[in-house]
Amino acid sequence: MPDLTLEQAHGGLVAGIDEAGRGPWAGPVVAAAVIFDTARLPAALLSLIDDSKKLKKERREALLPAIRACAWIGIGAASAAEIDRLNILQATYLAMRRAVGRLPFLPGLALVDGNRLPPLPCPGRALVGGDGLSLSIAAASIVAKVTRDRAMERLDARYGAYGWASNAGYGTAVHQAALRDLGPTRHHRQSFRPIQALLQQPEGIG
Repeated sequence: MPDLTLEQAHGGLVAGIDEAGRGPWAGPVVAAAVIFDTARLPAALLSLIDDSKKLKKERREALLPAIRACAWIGIGAASAAEIDRLNILQATYLAMRRAVGRLPFLPGLALVDGNRLPPLPCPGRALVGGDGLSLSIAAASIVAKVTRDRAMERLDARYGAYGWASNAGYGTAVHQAALRDLGPTRHHRQSFRPIQALLQQPEGIG
């Protein structure tokens, strides 16, 4: 289980940063930066927060307000158009920078999930498997995942045929069938190979 060992070793304000949505064919990539206020952090929460991929949707949804109650949070995103223009890695870095920029203050250190460190306005450290090591990164993974899922659910209200409320933009059978029937929308990542293959077909629904 992730804990605060790395944060406490630094001795100052430490942000955990993670993203959601690098792999889907549609929608934004979303990043979150989380700084826990340890004076407000309930002991019971320490055993509940984990890598978002290990948690069911209901648990992630329940944890979000609990995290908000004891942490400072910044959220950033990069749109499908920005992903197409920059590539997914650089768009992810952009979302992470935006997340840090939306914190109320700069942390003394940013712990970033992954093996590469994005350009940030503060010192940083990349951690492979960081969402299983750092409580702050694990919390950021939950915030980013819930935020992105909610964004895809809002888009689903307009583009229901693609099943985004359930597949979050990943290339499921339902999503692929809608792409074949309707073509891509402006929320699809046209630089991704499966979408490029469809661009020769009739235009999407906008």
